[in-house]
Amino acid sequence: MYIRLEKIDHTRAKKSFYTLSLNRTLFGEWCVLREWGRIDGKAQRQWRNYVPDPETGMAELERLKKAKQRHGYAVIPEQLGLL
Repeated sequence: MYIRLEKIDHTRAKKSFYTLSLNRTLFGEWCVLREWGRIDGKAQRQWRNYVPDPETGMAELERLKKAKQRHGYAVIPEQLGLL
């Protein structure tokens, strides 16, 4: 699962993104990956949190998504690539 959120504040000239994803590692563990930074590509950061099962990971993704939405981020629909 992959979620992208963005926050654009024209008054401060700030454009930020936040991505959340639930991935399985090569060793079979479940990992919630968070990435955030400026949309222009500067100062990106990552954080990984290992969870025991996918249900816990999905609950963590939902909790983080709601927290970011409270801070002004909007969910960006996933876009499909062209052929």
